[in-house]
Amino acid sequence: MPTMSSALFRTSAWRDRRERFGVLLGATTTAFAVEGIAAPKVWTQVLVTALFAGTLVLALWAADVKPIVIRVAAAVAAILLALSIAEAAAGTVDNTAVRIANTLLVFLAPPAVVVGVLRSVRARSRVTVEAVLGVLSFYILLGLFFAQLYGAIDRVNGGHFFANNVVAMPSDFVYFSFTTLTTIGYGDFTASGNLGHTLAVSEGLLGQIYLVTIVSLLVGNLGRARPVGE
Repeated sequence: MPTMSSALFRTSAWRDRRERFGVLLGATTTAFAVEGIAAPKVWTQVLVTALFAGTLVLALWAADVKPIVIRVAAAVAAILLALSIAEAAAGTVDNTAVRIANTLLVFLAPPAVVVGVLRSVRARSRVTVEAVLGVLSFYILLGLFFAQLYGAIDRVNGGHFFANNVVAMPSDFVYFSFTTLTTIGYGDFTASGNLGHTLAVSEGLLGQIYLVTIVSLLVGNLGRARPVGE
């Protein structure tokens, strides 16, 4: 029979996990907002690098991965920040550190969030607030992933991802990605070529399917106990 102290410990652990996912959602939202607003200047790249690297560490922390993994991620984040500062001091605007931090974030943070959400649901046998916060964080990370992908294609193609020879900044790819993910599609930016068209359509489909299935399912079952045997 569980004691009062063990029950209090579990309650404290659930509260801590919920707060972790809340912090992660705040960090991903901040990273999206800053990259979407900030112009590509020397020292703003340092800020963006710090946000991307820090958000990755937070994602691993929220997922409750092994401490050694978090320590390694924190060390990598510190190295990237130091590299970004060195590049800024040298007057480099096209910052390598921010690209690496962005790539690590969009490839490693989403799986960590998925692991954390599944652990939460399995441990509590119900959909919890932290699970909802986690899937919302994943949604924003999905938009950042496609923004990074579009930017990479633009660099490979010599700056020709968008139609009409539009010269794009990182904030433009973030804007295009999230208007596509949410299927708003204002039309001021249009992908050129079959690859760009296919990726944009795929992102729009993923965004809608994710919202009407995963997010709506979890929100609709928030607090409900999972049936025994599932």
